[in-house]
Amino acid sequence: MARSATSDARKKDTREKIELGGLIVKAGLRYEKRVLLLGALVDLSRRLNSDESERARLIAIGAEAFGDDGE
Repeated sequence: MARSATSDARKKDTREKIELGGLIVKAGLRYEKRVLLLGALVDLSRRLNSDESERARLIAIGAEAFGDDGE
């Protein structure tokens, strides 16, 4: 039973990582260096923690980018 739960958790984790990678591709950043992407995400995290209007602005941009296929 524990093995099955571990396997399910790993599958879920893998699926989530694949989906997050898809966001990088959708944003047109597939060929950027990983250090740049990580730096951008760290900076974004800091900005989101300190500025709620930035969060709202980026949600609007993301919703537009997803169009009808978004979340």
